[in-house]
Amino acid sequence: MFRVPFLVAVALAVAFGGGIASSVWALKATAGFGSIAIGPWVAFPAAQTASADPYAKAHRARTGELLFGSAEGLIFSAATDDSGERLSAACSYEISGITPPARFWTLHATTADGVTLRPGPDLPSAINSWTVLRATDSRFVVHASPIAKPDNWLALRHAGSFRLVLTLLDTPTAGSSGLIDLAMPKIVKTGCGNA
Repeated sequence: MFRVPFLVAVALAVAFGGGIASSVWALKATAGFGSIAIGPWVAFPAAQTASADPYAKAHRARTGELLFGSAEGLIFSAATDDSGERLSAACSYEISGITPPARFWTLHATTADGVTLRPGPDLPSAINSWTVLRATDSRFVVHASPIAKPDNWLALRHAGSFRLVLTLLDTPTAGSSGLIDLAMPKIVKTGCGNA
């Protein structure tokens, strides 16, 4: 007597549970289509515009991130260094070079899930174009490391892998189609542990 309603309830639970789980997985798996990769840096130029695909819109709505207009800004992220190895918070890295033209830029670290790393109240958790120390040719070197470094230091107090996020604001790069010719900072591992 209760066999048929029980089977219907199980089928509905599996269908709804599977549908919700697959939707959440799809939103976590991608930020959208149309990515641009320059070395280890990846950006989704169309993901922040009104013409974004449905996956990008759903991803942005789920994470609650600020949306930029097509020429307002562009967010690059890197999960690997220039040799293709995953970024590990137990290691030290040099982010060096120049950024594409922008009125203002920021560089910070996040977890693999996109949560901003907060190493502590007195430790540098971000670098920006106004505070970075540069050479005379406008190049810079930022040390991302769990160990304090001189000059530009981005403190890493985290276990496991992390991502670097470079946000360019008020940049002609966001509205151009010439993204492939851009020069992005290099990410080079300089050691692990106490090295």
